[in-house]
Amino acid sequence: MTAEGILARIVARTRERLRDGAYAPGSAPAGPPEGTRFAASLAEGGTRILAEIKRRSPSAGEILSDADGRVETIALAYRRGRAAAISVVTEPEFFGGNAAWIERARKISGLPVLMKDFMLETEQLDFAVSAGADAVLLIASIVDPERLAELHDAALARGLAIVVETHDAAEIRAVLAIGARIIGVNSRDLSTFEVDRAAAARLAAVIPRDRVALAESGIRSRADVESLAEAGFRAFLVGEALLRSDDPEALLRELRGDA
Repeated sequence: MTAEGILARIVARTRERLRDGAYAPGSAPAGPPEGTRFAASLAEGGTRILAEIKRRSPSAGEILSDADGRVETIALAYRRGRAAAISVVTEPEFFGGNAAWIERARKISGLPVLMKDFMLETEQLDFAVSAGADAVLLIASIVDPERLAELHDAALARGLAIVVETHDAAEIRAVLAIGARIIGVNSRDLSTFEVDRAAAARLAAVIPRDRVALAESGIRSRADVESLAEAGFRAFLVGEALLRSDDPEALLRELRGDA
């Protein structure tokens, strides 16, 4: 099945879970979202790494088999490796995620946390807040422009920061029109699953310098970071390489260019 086919299945199952009440908000966490802190952390100078916790993916298969038992260990390694923030993939069926990991990662690391899921309705934003998230991911390709703008504004109203994921220049221009401040460029081709960092690098030029350009997918080395930074990216989402590493803290420092 093509990536578009899998993406359509994920979106369809997300809609089914919405109808079944899977995203009904729980009790509110101890404090409100720290969306401003999340956004400011990604915008700071130097190499800003958004370090991810993810059990598996349709393209990579199993990545972290004992994810539930290792959330605190990994989040603490990310803190020690000086990550800017943490991304937690919460989609349960295709990615094996769990929204409970958000508060666990946030509590032990002290870092702001992004809830990475397939956001279709404002109900999911309330769920994100109740789960302790400081930011959410919006994917430009899975909702129409009107709904994207609605979700973006609703997330801001709740104190959440937003990473808006794009895949081409047209999507970047569309999300700029709704005021997106953190724009992710996913270098994974949705029709082949292949990662093309060169194509992503070319898209960085479309993003104004007053926005945070976030490079996503396929970042494994300091050389990858440097080439993308030269193209104009200011922040970098890294998951699989860190999670497969024997020493994610050391790799994180290497990616950052720490001595």
